[in-house]
Amino acid sequence: MSEFSNHLRHWRQTRRFSQLDLALEANVSARHISFLETGRARPSREMITQLGDALAIPLSARNQMFAAMGFASRYEARCWDEAEMAPIRRAIDRTLDRHAPYPGIAIDRLWRLTRMNTSAQKIFGTLGLSEGDSMLEVLSNPLLWEMVENWPEVAHNTMLRLRTESATQGGVPELEAAARDLAEHARIGANVGPTVPTVFRFGDQRLAMFGTIAQFGTPEDTALEELKIELFFPSDVETENALKTMFQD
Repeated sequence: MSEFSNHLRHWRQTRRFSQLDLALEANVSARHISFLETGRARPSREMITQLGDALAIPLSARNQMFAAMGFASRYEARCWDEAEMAPIRRAIDRTLDRHAPYPGIAIDRLWRLTRMNTSAQKIFGTLGLSEGDSMLEVLSNPLLWEMVENWPEVAHNTMLRLRTESATQGGVPELEAAARDLAEHARIGANVGPTVPTVFRFGDQRLAMFGTIAQFGTPEDTALEELKIELFFPSDVETENALKTMFQD
């Protein structure tokens, strides 16, 4: 059995597809899928792309499948400061800067802070976080537990998000480990609003915020596919006024 066969079976099972399900989705025969998984058939470069689309396999994992069959990688992982990434940098900076005075960040697959606007820098800076740091590290910090008024509820929802992101990417040990740690704190709250806000306490200052997540459409770069922009909004008028007072230029 080839390395490619193992990759294909892993992703088919991760997506909970039968061989027939995958065959129908990829427009090939179930017999061919079986032969690919046993190593009796060798996929073309186009077939790997076709299967990757059918199973929504992340670009970095598709590169591994190409390499397993001796093909060159199709998808690059460009450095942040490359010229080709300039439009992406501008788009992120524009989004985050225009979101102020509300906090906004850009994070990668391991929740490393790629970009932060000034409001986010001040808020997350109280936890010792700056650009380049991973937010996963702070989840086990007692300082965060004390600062977040509804920590058990936030821990529960963060745990669910980590598990979902890990499953989508085929299993990420760092995300799984963070989710297991949060399970010790997680508790479903009594919140009956449309979202579960994160309620920060800074002395007498209370900030209740919810977040939205955006990703780039049609990415052809592995780093860009994994990048998320997270924007935080006030959950009440008091928080809105406080953020404007604290961070408005």
